[in-house]
Amino acid sequence: MSEDTETADDQQLAVVVHKPRSEVAIESLRAEGVYDDTRSVTEWTADSVAVPVTAPPQETQFREVVRQVGKRRLRTLDDHLRERGWTDAEIAAAPSSWAVLGSVVLVDIGDNPRPAEVGDALLALHGEAETVLARHGISGEHREPSVEVIAGDGDTETVHTEHGTRYSMDLAEVMFSPGNKAERARMGEIVSEGRGTRPSERASGEAASEGGERVLDMFAGIGYFTLPMARAGAHVTAVERNPTSFRFLVENVMLNDVDERVQPYRADCRDVVPGFASEGRADRIVMGYYESHEYLDSALDALTPGGVLHMHEATPNSLVFDRPIERLEAAAGEANRAVEVLDTRRVKEYSEGVAHVVVDAKIQ
Repeated sequence: MSEDTETADDQQLAVVVHKPRSEVAIESLRAEGVYDDTRSVTEWTADSVAVPVTAPPQETQFREVVRQVGKRRLRTLDDHLRERGWTDAEIAAAPSSWAVLGSVVLVDIGDNPRPAEVGDALLALHGEAETVLARHGISGEHREPSVEVIAGDGDTETVHTEHGTRYSMDLAEVMFSPGNKAERARMGEIVSEGRGTRPSERASGEAASEGGERVLDMFAGIGYFTLPMARAGAHVTAVERNPTSFRFLVENVMLNDVDERVQPYRADCRDVVPGFASEGRADRIVMGYYESHEYLDSALDALTPGGVLHMHEATPNSLVFDRPIERLEAAAGEANRAVEVLDTRRVKEYSEGVAHVVVDAKIQ
């Protein structure tokens, strides 16, 4: 048999999907149990990719099923770098983690001497991606990212799908933390339609939310927590003062078909709270900002008795979870309200020696 002769095993199944929705398709194929992760996703036409499958899918949308030469996937970044001639010592200095967000790979490149080769290897590893961005940090009042294109076509706008929620964003302009994935999903799980505060638990004269919790997201960003909560049935007032993030917040509300459940405001949350509270206080408040303790007085003004507060903080490891709880209890004491801590969580490492934590508390 010649080297050009294809055996039956060489001919494998793949489904052709529109390139911009490849991430959604792969997630769906995984859920069906037919995604073949032993082979690479490859370009099929200029606007489509061939995604390897073990059998024709029954639930995932696709253009066509095709036969594709079964090129085995190089399973790791190390494999790809070794194929490019990297030594073991060089590979040891390569990035150990990265995130695929839609068509963009986001990676902390560190001081690696050959970032372009790392970028090309990541594109080879993730055939559905088109751009690799090196992340250099977050700075400024609006927490703007510093990134650098190291491979691919350089398009930094993408749509990332996570547990069914779609996030449109420009990763060169707005922050998106892959490490917060579990927390975003959790916020969609803890609210459900019809689970608003019981009338007996409300202060006199406050209106109940119709068909779901009344939620205030004080630092909404592009909709990190707003979107999963609204998709779960909550009615969310989402406040964001960064104009770029706010633009994507509005776009994402429409993208996820939750425009009837989300009221977005481009403002400082302190300016929104008085009007919000006058219409009826929140069953739940999300404070997804590392210095959220500075806004606890406003949050407590907006939260109904018996409501739940989710307070985020960047806390030195030696003070986890004492500092955020003490700050919350002090603010509640000044407002003559009692605190019942429901849960505490480490979300991720914020920086060396500092953890991103969340405290969930019921406030009477």
